[in-house]
Amino acid sequence: MRKRLEPVALERERCAASGSSSSGAAAAALDADCRLKQNLRLAGKGPAEPRHAADAGMQRALGSVSDHSTVLRDGLLRSQACCRALPQVGGLLWDLPVGLAPPTLSKLWSGWQGLCTCCKCRGEARTPRNTSHEASLLRSFWLSDESLGIVGTLKLSTPGTLNIEGRKGLWFRLRKILLFVLGLYFAIPFLIKLCPGIQAKLIFLNFVRVPYFIDLKKPQDQGLNHTCNYYLQPEEDVTIGVWHTVPTVWWKNAQGKDQMWYEDALASSHPIILYLHGNAGTRGGDHRVELYKVLSSLGYHVVTFDYRGWGDSVGTPSERGMTYDALHVFDWIKARSGDNPVYIWGHSLGTGVATNLVRRLCERETPPDALILESPFTNIREEAKSHPFSAIYRYFPGFDWFFLDPITSSGIKFANDENVKHISCSLLILHAEDDPVVPFQLGRKLYNIAAPSRSFRDFKVQFIPFHSDLGYRHKYIYKSPELPRILREFLGRSERERQH
Repeated sequence: MRKRLEPVALERERCAASGSSSSGAAAAALDADCRLKQNLRLAGKGPAEPRHAADAGMQRALGSVSDHSTVLRDGLLRSQACCRALPQVGGLLWDLPVGLAPPTLSKLWSGWQGLCTCCKCRGEARTPRNTSHEASLLRSFWLSDESLGIVGTLKLSTPGTLNIEGRKGLWFRLRKILLFVLGLYFAIPFLIKLCPGIQAKLIFLNFVRVPYFIDLKKPQDQGLNHTCNYYLQPEEDVTIGVWHTVPTVWWKNAQGKDQMWYEDALASSHPIILYLHGNAGTRGGDHRVELYKVLSSLGYHVVTFDYRGWGDSVGTPSERGMTYDALHVFDWIKARSGDNPVYIWGHSLGTGVATNLVRRLCERETPPDALILESPFTNIREEAKSHPFSAIYRYFPGFDWFFLDPITSSGIKFANDENVKHISCSLLILHAEDDPVVPFQLGRKLYNIAAPSRSFRDFKVQFIPFHSDLGYRHKYIYKSPELPRILREFLGRSERERQH
C-alpha cells in the first residue's frame, strides 16, 4: 500500500494528474482551502488558527469572492457526494457580528471534495470508519479576514445529531397537536353543558340537507312522476312542504294533474301511509324516495313532509313542533280520505314523532289503523348514549350530566318506551341487526316493553328482525324482498281487526 499523503500534497498531486491549470486568485484560493483543511484536521477543542503564513493569501483571495453563501452551500453539497466517511453536512450556524450581510461569507468550501484524506477518495480499499477524522470535522474553527474585519464560527453536525434534532422537532410538533386535541376533548363537554342548543342541533341535524341541489318543488326530478308537491300551514309563521305519491297503478292518470286531483284521490279505495322521516336530510333523501316507490308499487298512497326547519319548510325545530306538524298532516289526510285506512310509518328519529302522534290520537280516540316503526329506539337519552358519536365520551366522568341532561333541559325526550304503553292499535317493529346508528338491542327492548302492555291486548304486536348478513343497516330495509309479504300479512290482519 502506498504511503499516506498529506492533504495538501494529495490535492496538488490530484490537480497535476487531472491536467487542470489555474492561475492567480483561483490557485491561491485552492491552496488556502487546502491549508485551512489541514488546520481543521489538526485543530483541538478551541478555534483553529492559521498555521502558515500563506494563509494571508487565502484571506485576500476569499475576500474578493461574491455571493459567498451560495458557493459555500454548493461546496458543502459536493462534499456529501464526495466521500461517505465525511459527515453529512447540514445545520450550518454562523455566529457573525450584527449587521453582517450573508454575501460576505467567504468561498470557504469550494475545494472540499478534494481535501478528504479517507481511503475512498484515495482509491484504496475501504477501511473501518475513521472516527477521529470525523470528530475533527465537528470542531469549530475561526475565519479571520482582515480586509473585511469579520470573525465567524462554522459548526457542522453529524447525521446522528441531525436525526436527533429532527426527532426532537417532530416530537415537539406532535406534542403540540396532542395538547390541542386533549384540550378540545375536555372543552367540548363544558361547551355543550353551557349551550344546550348545540345538543338539539346535533339531534335534529336539520341543517344537513342531503342530497344537495335538488328542487323539492319538483319530485319528478327524483323519479317520482306520480307525485305532487304542496304546502300546508300548521301554525302561523310555520309552513311545511308535503309530497303526495299516488299508487303506481295510477301513474298514467296522474300525469299533468293539479293538487286538487291528488287530494280527491285520497278518497279512493287505496290505503294511505303517512311517512315520518328521521333526522338530517329532507323528504327527498335517496333511501326515502326508494321506499316511497316500494310502497307505491304495493298500492299505497304515500304522504310525507318535512318538519318545520327541515328542507323548504319554515319554522324552528322542536319535539313539540314536529309532533304538531305530524298531527296537522294526519288530520288533513283524514279530512279527505273518508273511510280509507291510514297507517303511520316512522323511521329512526321519526319513530319518536310517530309514537308521540299516535299516543295523542289514541287519547282523543281517533287512533290510526296501524303503527310501523323502522329502526326505533326506547328514548332519546338511551339512543344518545348508544350513538356512535358518543363512543369517545361514553365513559367520561359525568357523561349524563354533561351530555344527556342538556337534551332533557331542551325539552327533547322522544320517549317511545313510555308512549307505547298508551297506544291502542296494531304495532309492527322492523329492525336490522347490523344497524350502526340505533342499536338493534334498543328495538328489541322497545318490543319487550310494548308486547305485554295492556293497551295492546286486543291488537297485534310484531317484531321483525333482519339478519346482519343482509346488510340493511339503518336505512335499507326497503331493499328486503320479504317486505311486501310482511306488510301484506300485517296490514291485512290489522284491517280485519279494525273491521271487527
